[in-house]
Amino acid sequence: MTAYDFVAVGDITTDAFIKLKEASVHCDVNRGTCQICMDFAAKVPYESVTVVPAVGNSPNAAVAAARLGLNSALVTNLGDDYHGEEARTALNHNQVSLDFVTSHPGQKTNYHYVLWYDDDRTILVKHEEYPYSWPSQLITSEPSWIYLSSMGPSSLPFHNTIADYLDAHPEVQLAFQPGTFQINAGINQLERIYERTGVFFCNVEEAQKILGQTKAGDQDIKTLLKKIAELGPKIVVITAGPEGAYAYDGKETWFIPRYPDPKAPYERTGAGDAFASTFTVALALGEPVERALAWGPINSMSVVQKIGAQAGLLTRPQLEDLLTNAPADYQPRKI
Repeated sequence: MTAYDFVAVGDITTDAFIKLKEASVHCDVNRGTCQICMDFAAKVPYESVTVVPAVGNSPNAAVAAARLGLNSALVTNLGDDYHGEEARTALNHNQVSLDFVTSHPGQKTNYHYVLWYDDDRTILVKHEEYPYSWPSQLITSEPSWIYLSSMGPSSLPFHNTIADYLDAHPEVQLAFQPGTFQINAGINQLERIYERTGVFFCNVEEAQKILGQTKAGDQDIKTLLKKIAELGPKIVVITAGPEGAYAYDGKETWFIPRYPDPKAPYERTGAGDAFASTFTVALALGEPVERALAWGPINSMSVVQKIGAQAGLLTRPQLEDLLTNAPADYQPRKI
């Protein structure tokens, strides 16, 4: 049995990017909430469709880890349809092991539609219901890191299975980047996962939702970091979009600005996945928190220059070259 450095766990999908030509975006005064609008009961023209297989938070992380040199695998479920075979081919091409990928006869593979307008997108999602189970091969094998992210609503009992595995294998490190369902499930439902987490990722709005905070004053980043840490994670990372990102290790808080874009972002899908997985890979390679914090935004910058979440993911030499040639003010600093 192969000993894996990095095993990502979560749902996989095919994304169909539909580039819109005629739409408008309406936001509140702080641009905290925006809506995309198109004519109703009309024929709305689009510019192009780009189909990207084998994506999703966890598959994106598995590919990022492989590109950066780790021995990477993915625990996920597929249908036995064309899109499932296409996903297997894509994972294999990206050097992600298929050892823990399960195809289910008679079921469909997740397929999402991405309404892409300007440099951002709205995703129409549908999670197929699969019988989630932990791979028997992993019971006798310990990866260095497990990276847990988005799964469908029917996966809730499976999180206890993961927690049982982690209890039985205390040397395995856990990175947790919760998806929409995992955030909506609430802290109590996933208490064991939070308590076992080595490094946790979310953005500012997600942190507020997890903590049930709605007042303006609750946006203080240090407060959010510490309150998430009180749930169990040893390291908490919160991203703040163009403002940068923050990390807290229980003692010190670090800030990193965003890595400058070589040109305006083209399409933003996967930027958060690139950041979180790259930070985790840096830790897996023995880098300290502040250095991991400097790695993450570089891969995010690269991803938003391409269509989809994986085309822009960097190799380790590419990332380290960009880090070496970063602007002088691109440095993590304590706050």
